[in-house]
Amino acid sequence: MYEYEFQQLRVADLIRRADHERQARDAVRARRTARREAAESSAEHESHSRRSRGQRSARTA
Repeated sequence: MYEYEFQQLRVADLIRRADHERQARDAVRARRTARREAAESSAEHESHSRRSRGQRSARTA
């Protein structure tokens, strides 16, 4: 009987860990998507600015 109860506890623990890892992956994926969307929207705003997008050289002394 103890082995069965121990196994049930182990299964419940594994399910909790899997749920936690799934939530962590979903959070990372959501942050990554938000970051990409923000970068795309800021790129649209920068495309209408008058700034040159060329490389800058260092100032000479």
